[in-house]
Amino acid sequence: MLNLTNRLAWTLVAVLASAINAADATVYPLPPDNSRLIGENTTHTVMQDGGSLEAIADKYKIGLLAMLEANPGTDPWLPRPGTVLTIPSQMLLPDTPRKGIVINLAELRLYYYPKGENTVIVYPIGIGQLGRNTPVMVTSISQKIPNPTWTPTANIRKIYLKEQGITLPAVVPAGPKNPMGLYALRLAAGSGTYLIHGTNANFGIGMRVSSGCIRLRPDDIEALFNSVPVSTRVQVINEPVKVAVEPDGKRYVEVHQPLSRSEKDDPQTSPIRFNARTAKFVAQPATDRVMVKQAVARRSGMPVLINNGEPVTPASSAAEAQAAQGSASDRAPGA
Repeated sequence: MLNLTNRLAWTLVAVLASAINAADATVYPLPPDNSRLIGENTTHTVMQDGGSLEAIADKYKIGLLAMLEANPGTDPWLPRPGTVLTIPSQMLLPDTPRKGIVINLAELRLYYYPKGENTVIVYPIGIGQLGRNTPVMVTSISQKIPNPTWTPTANIRKIYLKEQGITLPAVVPAGPKNPMGLYALRLAAGSGTYLIHGTNANFGIGMRVSSGCIRLRPDDIEALFNSVPVSTRVQVINEPVKVAVEPDGKRYVEVHQPLSRSEKDDPQTSPIRFNARTAKFVAQPATDRVMVKQAVARRSGMPVLINNGEPVTPASSAAEAQAAQGSASDRAPGA
């Protein structure tokens, strides 16, 4: 009876949490301290003239690369009508203090733990492109800036002129032409160079596109800006692999493509080095190492059950299953 009551209470928390700022972000009930699995994956069937993969990702508050990891082979510009896409809404919380803002660069997500609330809010983000990397750090919000101006460095102005033929002014005023959007949160680290801010573009979230700052979609940065107080703790990590043992004994691994270090790197095949915690987790007898190896090769960006002795569960996405079915039809005699 107690377990049933707990489950009903947990369901009520989930329903209430999903109603809070649902238009701005994905809100999850915070699991107990000994649990890190949140959310459930869903599916989306692409309609005729259903828009780009970015438009679908925006609808579900997912980053573009997360959608591509979950649905490999999907045309990002014109997904084929009838395609069943996996929406990767299930994830493991990062192995960090559940406090303030946590940004995992490798998964291109920002986690916000509102103080005094039993929820975690997850936002897809854009981060620094190759050569202009967003650094790993522990810092805090030092300033909240509505309608920010942008003062591009001399180097950034040279890059814009060389790569895009655009001559940037010394200061870009606030407004629709400002790539920082309408809201910015300055980080205290260093000289305050790095910010969490919005964008004036309709693409680039869930990708490496910035000059080192963290970008959010306009609705998301507005919601975060209005919720986060100055001095909020901010931790930036770079962990492509997350693992967890849940209270029921189920063991999960979640693998993302690592960030490229050079233009020659292929994030789908680049080696991934486990940290000490993950290496210990993999070495434990209850972990099926073969399934871990498969998850590392697949890099779906979604939690995969890897208990030793468990029946093999499909880690592939709905899109992969559909593609496999289509390939089988193409190989049929007489086709």
